[in-house]
Amino acid sequence: MTTFRPRNAPAGDRATRPAKRPRGAFRGLTVPGRGQDAGSVGVVTLKGVCGIVGYVGHRQALDVVLGGLHRMEYRGYDSAGVAVLTGDALTVERRAGRLANLEAAVDTAGREAFAGTAGMGHTRWATHGPPVDRNSHPHRDGTGRVAVVHNGIIENFAALRAELEASGVELSSDTDTETTAHLIARAYAEGDTAGDLPASVRAVCRRLEGAFTLVVTHADQPDHVVAARRSSPLVVGVGEGETFVASDVAAFIEHTRQAVELGQDQLVVITRDGYEVTDFAGEPADAKPFSVDWDLSAAEKGGHEYFMLKEIEEQPDALANTLRGHFSSGRVVLDEQRMSDQDLRDVDKVFVVACGSAYHSGLVAKYAIEHWCRLPVEVELASEFRYRDPVLDRDTLVVAVSQSGETADTLEAVRHAREQKARVLAVCNTNGAQIPRESDAVLYTHAGPEIGVASTKAFLAQVAANYLVGLALAQARGTKYPDEVAREFGELEAMSSAVAKTLGTLEQVRALGKRMADSKAVLFLGRHVGFPVALEGALKLKELAYMHAEGFAAGELKHGPIALIEDDLPVVVVMPSPKGRAVLHSKLVSNISEIQARGARTIVIAEEGDDRVRPFADELVEVPAVPTLLQPLVSTVPLQVLAAEIARSRGYDVDKPRNLAKSVTVE
Repeated sequence: MTTFRPRNAPAGDRATRPAKRPRGAFRGLTVPGRGQDAGSVGVVTLKGVCGIVGYVGHRQALDVVLGGLHRMEYRGYDSAGVAVLTGDALTVERRAGRLANLEAAVDTAGREAFAGTAGMGHTRWATHGPPVDRNSHPHRDGTGRVAVVHNGIIENFAALRAELEASGVELSSDTDTETTAHLIARAYAEGDTAGDLPASVRAVCRRLEGAFTLVVTHADQPDHVVAARRSSPLVVGVGEGETFVASDVAAFIEHTRQAVELGQDQLVVITRDGYEVTDFAGEPADAKPFSVDWDLSAAEKGGHEYFMLKEIEEQPDALANTLRGHFSSGRVVLDEQRMSDQDLRDVDKVFVVACGSAYHSGLVAKYAIEHWCRLPVEVELASEFRYRDPVLDRDTLVVAVSQSGETADTLEAVRHAREQKARVLAVCNTNGAQIPRESDAVLYTHAGPEIGVASTKAFLAQVAANYLVGLALAQARGTKYPDEVAREFGELEAMSSAVAKTLGTLEQVRALGKRMADSKAVLFLGRHVGFPVALEGALKLKELAYMHAEGFAAGELKHGPIALIEDDLPVVVVMPSPKGRAVLHSKLVSNISEIQARGARTIVIAEEGDDRVRPFADELVEVPAVPTLLQPLVSTVPLQVLAAEIARSRGYDVDKPRNLAKSVTVE
């Protein structure tokens, strides 16, 4: 059990044992440890989507909580709510939409009704249920004395909900979060945990599957807030006579820069005097103090120079979140399905319609779906789709890929497909958007809000979601046995770790980008699934650095593009695996030799241990060895970093490239 009061306690009382950061967790965090003292500057990237803040202290909790939520608005959200402990009661308000809607409701009720020095707040990015008032957090039990806010996804919530309903509990929302409020209230009311809020929360956490951060208040405990985490961010802020919990240091940086990182499967109880940490079994646990030394703007970016770099580093989480919950009882499952399994079995042709980076994700999908399902797949630019009179019928599946779910061209393609009686499956990052609403099935990517205009983590999440579409079709059509589907899904799940490992090339690629900043043009080459990756790499460079960049299928080099090769022209080559695609690997080695002989500089993205290509690479960037079809998930990452660093070195705003908008809502 750890109690930490950094402003009041002498340095000798602080936790000074070496702090080992779990691989992949809180990337970039510097905490007191080997070679550091307790005053070291920390750099923390807290990953997640929803914004959470809890407070106990001497200020009005409502002001602290609303201020914290405003400072986390950059994360994106679709609803917001607060709960304040007022005497022996809980006062709760929540509203769909912007924080202004919540504040207007609070003002209407009267801010004096929220007078209290302990409370919590939440900005939600919908996962279960549409973004309406009843699904907004906080959620309460039937008595209204327990309130819960939650970040993450509780994978077994359906079983827990059924258990509660069987016992006579009436739930009022569509969310996974509400189940925890009722379970905690029941644990607090009966059994060994009766009257003990931390023990009740621990007992419930042990039953939950998935990733979550929970913050819990109880009207019986007006000077305590309890929080717990598993695979979802949670940090404690420690001030003088006040303590905070939040999903991001930005929530409390105005009040304190002394913070504590919680570990996996840990619970914290905060009071105005400090905090105590245990594991989910109730055993005392250590926490890791660190000091934040940046301004709010830097905190929002997790200490990075720009949002895009932060979002590149969030890609392992984006992949994991996209896949989480989509394999149950030995089957791939979609988020929403308004068509039958027979409808999927009857599919005899697939169209993927999308724009920009989403279109490139569809090109990757073509390789996977045709290989796994033995179905013909056409990938169409959504802006061209309905103008060329495509041949569609009831047995055609149209996969519409859009990050926002509001892309005008893609929406019109969806409407055209439905007019022709085709089935539509949407791949989207925004719950409740127009394209999902007009589709027969939906697969949400759960990449979280993406601030940078040039898509990075949303693109990788789209690629992963498209693979899930392929596996769902293979499963329905019987072109893969259940054990084969399970194996493919397992390999897909492992890609989160592979992408995290790929991030180890980040500094090498950033240095390369600085050296390439004066180039006038860059060419990108690839074969098989490397060809869409080459197209995406070229698009990123156009978007960010405003320079000529083209992606080509390497086999087409001699059919014209080789005329572009000249001295010092950078050519980026995405190599296939020498094991998985040996013939293509040999052909690309020949391509590299040809362009190198003509004076070009070769930047080669290759699998670790690919010694055959090494002599032909002026710069070799190694990525982990992964299954052939999944290689785009790792080979895309260095190209994202390269484009961002070239743009930054040329003095451009990486997050806001000229003439571009995040979502194109007009044709």
